[in-house]
Amino acid sequence: MKIFTLSTLTLAVSLAASTANANDFDDMDPITLRLAHVVNEQDGFHMAATKFEELVEERTGGKVAIEIYPNASLGDERTLLEGMQIGTVDMGVITNGPVANFVEEMAVFELPFLFPSPEAAYRVLDGEIGQELLDKLGDVNLKGLAYAERGFRNLTNSERAVNTPEDMDGLRIRVMENPVYTDTFRALGANAVPMAWTEALTAMQQGTIDGQENPVNVVYSFNLEETQNYMTLSRHTYAPALFVMGLPAWSQLPEAAQTVLEEAAQEAAEYERALNADMEAEQLASLEESGMQINASPDLEAFQAAVEPIYEQYGERFGDYLPRIREAIGQ
Repeated sequence: MKIFTLSTLTLAVSLAASTANANDFDDMDPITLRLAHVVNEQDGFHMAATKFEELVEERTGGKVAIEIYPNASLGDERTLLEGMQIGTVDMGVITNGPVANFVEEMAVFELPFLFPSPEAAYRVLDGEIGQELLDKLGDVNLKGLAYAERGFRNLTNSERAVNTPEDMDGLRIRVMENPVYTDTFRALGANAVPMAWTEALTAMQQGTIDGQENPVNVVYSFNLEETQNYMTLSRHTYAPALFVMGLPAWSQLPEAAQTVLEEAAQEAAEYERALNADMEAEQLASLEESGMQINASPDLEAFQAAVEPIYEQYGERFGDYLPRIREAIGQ
């Protein structure tokens, strides 16, 4: 079992006091909310969910309980979102890519090499632009609470070291079921294969795909070094994740509980961000010790040039969000 101590993490995250008062829940009937995600208990999503559970139950005096369902036990991410819409699932921690299938403008965050740093992404996500897009989820019977993170995504594969886009020619790479990802990897020369994450794990084991792209924490927590021999730290896309609820579940909560959920989601998201930053170097070292060859300095200029057509294809599709994001991060 992989275990790390988080000696700096408690100093990195400051949890603000809730604006809700414990007395607000004296007359509330207890309720249990089912929170689902598709990754395992070693993943940052689960740690964010666990922190959220702790904060909500503490601040509501146990009147709102959170029941966590990991490992895609209630379905893949699209299935979870559809379940939230109709009330069969209450909430989840969901990668931004599948959410963008419900609100297209969310896919602006998936554009390759958009964010130069995590801090730049946080400024946008936690600011006016991010809140506007969370609010748009209401149009599809969902409630966006806060942005956690999947993180900067990197390429892994079982076939060969990748330093330039030419090295990707013909590689069968699993991508999320989102057209921006599919078109990005086709522009890079790969054979992009959209599929759910649970299917991708089996496909890598069986060799029906050569690789995938995900942040270091996913590669680590799912032991992908067992099937993937090479990692390229391309950091080609910063992928947010969302604490998201179905409006059927949200609407049955009193206002005080809604306030607690929004505040707890933001704090749990910030906790997970700090967790990821704290652990990445150790995770990379562990993967390398396990035999994975890691290219820490690929030719990023060549990758950025290769994906310029994606901006021509999608740049105007997201209204004014792309220029507003670029202005917010000083590009």
